[in-house]
Amino acid sequence: MATARYPPAQWRLIGGGEADGAGNMAIDEAILSAVLEGQVPPTLRLYAWSPPCLSLGRNQPLGDVDLEACRAAGVDVVRRPTGGRAILHTGELTYSVALLASDPRATADVLEGYRRLSEGLLAGLRRLGVEVTPVDGGQGAGHRDGRRAGPVCFDTPSHHEITAGGRKLVGSAQWRARGGVLQHGSLPLEGEITRIVDCLALSEADREAQRRALRARACTLEEAQGRRVPFAEAAQALAEGFAEALHLRLVAGKITADEQARAGELRRTRYATCEWAGRA
Repeated sequence: MATARYPPAQWRLIGGGEADGAGNMAIDEAILSAVLEGQVPPTLRLYAWSPPCLSLGRNQPLGDVDLEACRAAGVDVVRRPTGGRAILHTGELTYSVALLASDPRATADVLEGYRRLSEGLLAGLRRLGVEVTPVDGGQGAGHRDGRRAGPVCFDTPSHHEITAGGRKLVGSAQWRARGGVLQHGSLPLEGEITRIVDCLALSEADREAQRRALRARACTLEEAQGRRVPFAEAAQALAEGFAEALHLRLVAGKITADEQARAGELRRTRYATCEWAGRA
């Protein structure tokens, strides 16, 4: 079993709940800070977004976004602390993992760390009966055919991300800072996988090309499974998958008062500001 590779550990599980884009990103960073300071154990958080939100990778140009279209559709825009490309968070489950870089489940090698944490995702999705495959050597910043990477995360799988039927099912990104690791990612549960295209600054021709590409290269859990999977069921399966694959005892917990206070400050001074959104 995969668990034999890791010593047993106890992590905190924060399940359910939703926030706006700036709030969710602030909470994830606040949790990482608390983990680094030894205030809380490593944490797996499973959550949703309200209202819908378009998140950009840490260094992705804000010019990729059609801000007017987002405002008209009631879609928030936020910049993640992690890398990657744009994701539209609606009808999905987001996971985040905060742990020390010294943890054997992270390792000093970024790609190996992705692979190890992806074991939890794979085990969870298989519990739902989905036939999933990890990508062995993804395209990273570009495509195998030499094209530059587009603005959409689900346009193509990167290293150790997860596909179902040859199409990308989970998009993940990572940030390493001060000896800690924050990894989070998106599992689309349902809906039209191409709806993100309406939020991007593209010509009509490019929009149609991007829609065709996404339909061919990405899918939702509903498509992969052949049925609608409720958030609670998907969250339980992922939590059990992480526990099984990474040899964890997950203990249900809540965000502490200190984390809430820190998240509020981070939201106010960073994630909800124009300066942070427009930094790239």
